[in-house]
Amino acid sequence: MFGMMAISGLSFLLVAVLMPMLIWALRRLRLTQPIRSELPADHQAKRGTPLMAGLILMIGVATSLQSHPVPLMLLLCVTFLLFSSVGFLDDFKKAAWQDPSGISGRMKLVLQFIFTGVILYMLLHSFGLTSDIAFFQGTQLHLPVYAYVAVMLLFVVGSANAINFTDGLDGLLINVAIPTYFFFFMISDKPEVQTFSLVMIGCLLGLFLYNIYPARAFMGDTGSLAIGGSLSVLAVIEKVEILIPILFFVYLAEQLSVILQVWYYKRTKLRLFRMAPIHYHFSLKYGWSENKIVMIFGFTSWLSVLICWLIWKFLM
Repeated sequence: MFGMMAISGLSFLLVAVLMPMLIWALRRLRLTQPIRSELPADHQAKRGTPLMAGLILMIGVATSLQSHPVPLMLLLCVTFLLFSSVGFLDDFKKAAWQDPSGISGRMKLVLQFIFTGVILYMLLHSFGLTSDIAFFQGTQLHLPVYAYVAVMLLFVVGSANAINFTDGLDGLLINVAIPTYFFFFMISDKPEVQTFSLVMIGCLLGLFLYNIYPARAFMGDTGSLAIGGSLSVLAVIEKVEILIPILFFVYLAEQLSVILQVWYYKRTKLRLFRMAPIHYHFSLKYGWSENKIVMIFGFTSWLSVLICWLIWKFLM
């Protein structure tokens, strides 16, 4: 345990020390954040903030592999890198061409489905993953492999994008993701999962020093999609899919607000929320500051983790 904590602390220090150099390089290369015109006025002031700071999280990948150079850790790191590469393509187009739309949504989804399919194949054929979904009191639902893969494809890609939606305010995703990684650290009996989770927490804390409002840099999809993909795959590895509605409550609320907003507008030509994802709604309708939203959403994530841990401990 002490070794894991030390590695997490080292990751924090490396990110905290190296971030100023990355910020300088991103500014020098003019890889900065374009802002969509429909966002609130206070967000327009963020135009020109360095984008793709999520690249610093590669320190976590390197540290994790160095500490546990075994197949499962390699798979976790590859998962992080694959989803990060999709986000990098999107961020690079946004920053280099100052195009807020980035690459097409279809391309992002196709790449994510392909990568997720490869990861699931490896888990099923090389890591002993079963096509069972765990329920309470040790009961399980056995699915045919093809049905399980189809469900997990939708789950991983959907959850990864829900987590990506949460990265909309300074420090928001970091505050919400740290508790989720901590949950996997608490419940796992696999040292690779425990180490990976703690290392990512260390990296995110280091990044938070520069991402807290007012942010000196944005992690971009380079970081948020990587976080989303890795957290979703951890849920598959640990067989806690049944807890996802609670564990991923904040992420799913963000994604659902976008879906409902589009559906409601198409039917009525009116907006259900002032703006979606829902964190913008709290800002525009109730006048909440970014820090207040980040604090409340982070607290909600910790509460979700506590509830899931109690369910896992006593009912599963």
